[in-house]
Amino acid sequence: MAEEMQKWEYRVQTVGGFFKGVPADELEELLNEWGVDGWEVVSTHILENANKINVIAKRPLTRTTRRERSMPSS
Repeated sequence: MAEEMQKWEYRVQTVGGFFKGVPADELEELLNEWGVDGWEVVSTHILENANKINVIAKRPLTRTTRRERSMPSS
């Protein structure tokens, strides 16, 4: 019997600002919040000349997360 292939959902968020850069404490707080929700950072991308980074994360797409995505809270 074939095993079902794992499905993922992804999240991308831009962190930082032109004048403040990317404060380590704010980034750490964000990553800890994501970790509690099951997100794992897989990559970061520096936005040149903007003092910002894109943080890219993934987590397994489960029945629960599918339901949350189809019925987002207001």
